[in-house]
Amino acid sequence: MGDLVNSGYGGIFSGRRVLITGDTGFKGSWLAFWLAELGAEVVGFALPPVTKLFGQLQLASRIKHYDGDLLDYDHWASVVDGFKPEIVFHLAAQAVVRRSYRDPRQTFSTNVMGSVHVLEALRECPTIKSVVFVTSDKCYSNKEWVWGYRESDELGGHDPYSASKACAELVFHSYVKSFFNERPEVGLGSVRAGNVIGGGDWTEDRIVPDCIRSILSGQEIVLRNPGATRPWQHVLEPLSGYLLLAAQLLKQPQKFSGNWNFGPIDSARSVADLVNRIIAVWGQGKLTLGQANGPHEAGLLQLNIDKARGLLDWAPRWNFEDTVNRTVEWYREAATSQDSVKITSSQIKAYCAKEKLS
Repeated sequence: MGDLVNSGYGGIFSGRRVLITGDTGFKGSWLAFWLAELGAEVVGFALPPVTKLFGQLQLASRIKHYDGDLLDYDHWASVVDGFKPEIVFHLAAQAVVRRSYRDPRQTFSTNVMGSVHVLEALRECPTIKSVVFVTSDKCYSNKEWVWGYRESDELGGHDPYSASKACAELVFHSYVKSFFNERPEVGLGSVRAGNVIGGGDWTEDRIVPDCIRSILSGQEIVLRNPGATRPWQHVLEPLSGYLLLAAQLLKQPQKFSGNWNFGPIDSARSVADLVNRIIAVWGQGKLTLGQANGPHEAGLLQLNIDKARGLLDWAPRWNFEDTVNRTVEWYREAATSQDSVKITSSQIKAYCAKEKLS
């Protein structure tokens, strides 16, 4: 993929030992694929794939993957000790709000104690230089503001998922202050992204996969909360920010350590806006309104990305229409050609070249 993909990273990942937790998930699979294309030596640690994206991207032949649970500390620590990573991206999580209501204990265990185990093993790792610790935009105490949350705003969470991510942030900062301050050569950043969409997400209880499954099966798309707004962004947007931050943490760990938001170009759009755009781009599908009888979810959520713009020189590249266009393009191509590697590689190239899809 050459210079297009390396632009902005200066070849810094080539030959680097990079460890990803959650590499079998949606964002983790895209990140593992991109890093492999950048020439990194990638190891992944996660539960076995529950959806097909990991296989669609042929990641078993591109990276070294270990099936494992972060709650099994000895197994996780043995992988860290054996691989001796320079860079770690922590993405493993229970990441579905509605599932967190069904199983709060598992959500808190995975997202809080899993985070403890990640950081505990890394503080014992002498080779570590750069850590990107992924939480969520939902870690903020949501006051339904019309303006975006800044990195310094209050943490909190109504639902178990959001609360668990706020707790993970507290764990992260405790480890930074208590242990990593004694290692100024290590850069650590916690990152918070908006609602990430893109090709290959097959997770249950997420709006885009639900839409695609309904369209492919000829069923109506049922919306519970059509007016809820979110900062929708293509998966390549936050991943580009994570990569840029990891590179800067290697170069200037003290300057770039801290909290970072990665959000979209546009202000937040409603769920109905998203679904109507998917239907329009695909050329088929029908939206119907269901009863809003599910558990509480935030109605309004936006991120402020001034810090990333000003200090990292990072900015999102695809607007709302581009984001939905690329997402539908991926699913359509994967459904017709069965070549998910080709479309994924093509979209990374297009993103790095700042191309739009008409």
